[in-house]
Amino acid sequence: MKELQPILQMTDIHKQFPGVKALSGVDFRLFPGEVHALMGENGAGKSTLIKVLTGVYSVDRGTVVMDGRQIAVHNPQEAQQAGISTVYQEVNLCPNLSVAENIYIGNEPRRFGRIRWKTMNEQAERLLRERLHLQIDVTQPLQTYSVAVQQLIAIARALSISAKVLILDEPTSSLDQNEVRQLFAVTNKLKDEGLAILFVTHFLDQVYEISDRITILRNGEFVGEYAASELPRIELVSKMIGKELDMLEHLPKPAADGTKPEGEVILEATGLGRQGSIEPFDLLIRKGEIMGLAGLLGSGRTEMARLFFGADRADQGELRMSGKNGMPHTPRQAIDRGIAFCSENRKTEGIIDDLSVRENIILALQASKGWFRTISRKRQDEIADEYIKLLNINPPDPEQLIRNLSGGNQQKALLARWLLTEPSLLILDEPTRGIDIGAKAEIQKLVLSLAQKGMSVLFISSELEEVLRVSDRIAVLRDRRKVKEMQGEEMNQQQVMQAIAGG
Repeated sequence: MKELQPILQMTDIHKQFPGVKALSGVDFRLFPGEVHALMGENGAGKSTLIKVLTGVYSVDRGTVVMDGRQIAVHNPQEAQQAGISTVYQEVNLCPNLSVAENIYIGNEPRRFGRIRWKTMNEQAERLLRERLHLQIDVTQPLQTYSVAVQQLIAIARALSISAKVLILDEPTSSLDQNEVRQLFAVTNKLKDEGLAILFVTHFLDQVYEISDRITILRNGEFVGEYAASELPRIELVSKMIGKELDMLEHLPKPAADGTKPEGEVILEATGLGRQGSIEPFDLLIRKGEIMGLAGLLGSGRTEMARLFFGADRADQGELRMSGKNGMPHTPRQAIDRGIAFCSENRKTEGIIDDLSVRENIILALQASKGWFRTISRKRQDEIADEYIKLLNINPPDPEQLIRNLSGGNQQKALLARWLLTEPSLLILDEPTRGIDIGAKAEIQKLVLSLAQKGMSVLFISSELEEVLRVSDRIAVLRDRRKVKEMQGEEMNQQQVMQAIAGG
């Protein structure tokens, strides 16, 4: 019996940027009809390896063999022509165009130079129905559909150009559990059809649910390739972070019995709400307390946070900060009242990717002082160096463009930006989404230490275990309504899930 050959083989891949060795001697192989997870901490080299494979970056040294022949890919279009397609975490399609147009853009069926619209729509419908079990109106704009459906449409586009290798880069980070099930059903179907799928995620449960094999990178180097069924989870974590330690299990825990001393009230919402966004709710947060928000995506967690920060304006109810009435109508007013907000969307609402790490860190502090009271360059350098060391931002170069940092290190820079303003209340919306277990542990430790020093934190996360791990109290939201508040012994996974489910 002939041994199965890899459809893709990358050997001894090297890639260096100024001051950063991103990849050093990395090997990777992918077989037809498998889902292969690429694992590693932020900064391990996963994104760089994918960008080398898809022609975004040129390779300094090493070979890429596709379907038995060596290839040199210089841009994403050449990668697609070679049969390599990528579906990114943030869907990079055209929201104003129809579903069919997005699937066939640049490859539309034509006759005498004119697009055959009816044929294109029929082909799109058939492709979605037969390959992805998805029946939708392909003439509607892409933006009318959910993120989950948009992910499937991005996959359909890859299939329309006869992809042999499909790269799924953090495809589930914005999906709820039902949408993840739908995506995985499609993934398994495509695997059975012989497609080779490279899967990147930070959710360990999903890795073991969907993957056949796992390749681990650490600090830009190849650690090993393993059968998923033969690699225990604790061993995977150990190989990723390079420590014989499950860091998250050694975090200091909030008082499990709810006996934390009651501090002064920092924020009190009474009947606060916004029509079409979140139903009126009451919420109280004390000094030095971590209030967790639990609920499914779309339950109203972010909407609640945006009211506190003045990003959205409440149309009913009252808000008191440190005993004083006053609803912030703008983020600037919220900052002046001691509220800081790390958005869940760090790419579009957080980092300024054309600025350096230093410039991103001092941004909120400079804004609070006003642009006519400029922070001196010497002071900027001192601040940046202090917070780079404090939060272990890597690489430790304040002049590095922030877009060159991994997701976890970008998140740390955003935290530094807001900590500089010395807020009374720090709102963290999905602060560990899309980052590795090591950076996740560091951020959770930081949150706990900030609370111990008297800062109040509103902590939002889709990972229920994480909310339970760091919170003193938890408010549960369902269908844009606060349905329960709990603390102490009732704060366990079963109780919270029951409240989320509504039974």
